[in-house]
Parts: sequence; C-alpha cells; structure tokens
Amino acid sequence: MKYAIVDYRISKEEEDSLKSLNFNLLKVPKSTKVYDAISGHPDIQLHMLDNYNIVVNKDMDNNFIDRLKRLNFNLHFSKDSLDEKYPKDIILNGASFGEYFIHNLNYTDSTLLQMMDNKIKIHVNQGYTKCSTAIVSSSAIITSDPSIVSSLKNTNLNILHIPYGDIILQGMNYGFIGGCCGLLDKNTLGFFGDLNSYAYGKEILDFLSSQNINYLSLKKGKLADRGSIFTFYR
Repeated sequence: MKYAIVDYRISKEEEDSLKSLNFNLLKVPKSTKVYDAISGHPDIQLHMLDNYNIVVNKDMDNNFIDRLKRLNFNLHFSKDSLDEKYPKDIILNGASFGEYFIHNLNYTDSTLLQMMDNKIKIHVNQGYTKCSTAIVSSSAIITSDPSIVSSLKNTNLNILHIPYGDIILQGMNYGFIGGCCGLLDKNTLGFFGDLNSYAYGKEILDFLSSQNINYLSLKKGKLADRGSIFTFYR
C-alpha cells in the first residue's frame, strides 16, 4: 500500500488527487508550538529517514504517533521541542537525499544529526532547508536559496536555482519550492499546484525533463506551500 504524509489543511482537490493515485493519507496534526502558517507542515514536525525510520518532534500528537507505530515505523524522537521562535522551529527541517544531508548544522536537533552520521553533512546558512529544497532525485534538487547553491558548488549535484516568490503560503508573503511538492515515486514529482501557472514553471519543467523525472499537478492554479509531501510503502 502507498502512503503520503501531508499537512492536515490540504484542500479537498489535493486530497482527492492523492487518493486517486491510491495513496492513503496521514495528516500531520496542528502543532501549537510553531506559528500557524507552518503548524501542520510535515517537514517541520518530522524527518523521514527511510521507508521504516522516522524522526518526529518529541511533542507530536499521540494519536499520530500511534498510527506511525501501527505502520511499523521505528520512531526516533527529537531531543528538543519545537518553538515558534527561529531557530527552534527548524530543528528537523534538514534535507536528506542520496549521500547528502544539508542543513544549518548549528541548529539541527541532535537526534537527527546523529542519524545522519552515514551521510555527507553540509552546512548551509538557510535553516528552512527542506522548505527551500525540492528533492528531484538522489543527485538533483531545485532551490531558491543562494546559500544552498553556494554550499553545494563543489558537489556533483544537478541544481536548478530559481528566484523567490509566486508561491502561496497563507499568512506569509510567499512560500518555498520544497514545501509545495514531493516525490510520489522515484520518477514522479507531485506539486500542490500547476507549474504552468507558476512564474518559473518552464524552467522547472525543462529541468525535470533533463533529469527524466515526470511532473504531476495535484491541484489547479498557483503553487501552494503545504510543507513537503513524504511518501512510503507498506
């Protein structure tokens, strides 16, 4: 069976799109520890390590924890609690893919940092690293953050650098590219929105094509930052 971890506030259109792809949904509940715009974002409250291991914030809703246990996850809890004041809201918001883990390593939760000992750790100035990074494959990413691009310049990664803006995040001036998408399978990147309605959609579509990655829109209209989509199989 296929599962997708998503923000509890996704729209009916987005939910129906995922269900039509045979995904069962796990909706991340609201956290009162962080500000409302990101209170249900999966990439704020948890970090997927692999198909069976996950780091979750230590104050995660018990019903959600129980559901993860029933799905046979090995749960690892953050040492610290989330808080609305930066940088305590970004302790789990690193981006891990392929052989790399990138984050502002000054603020990564110690539990998560320890779990990344088998990866190459790269420090970036951007604390909202996963929010700012769309993972296309183990060797390709899309980001709007120049500090991420600069920190990865000596790697063999394929990177598309796009400008900020034109992504909806309720209560904020704009959202981030990593927060409006996620890999639905190893060859398909799904977006909360239509790239044809996005200012830099052509650049992304061309980049995805160059990486042999398919694109799927989960809703009509502008891109919306719901927090990253995390998927797994059972």
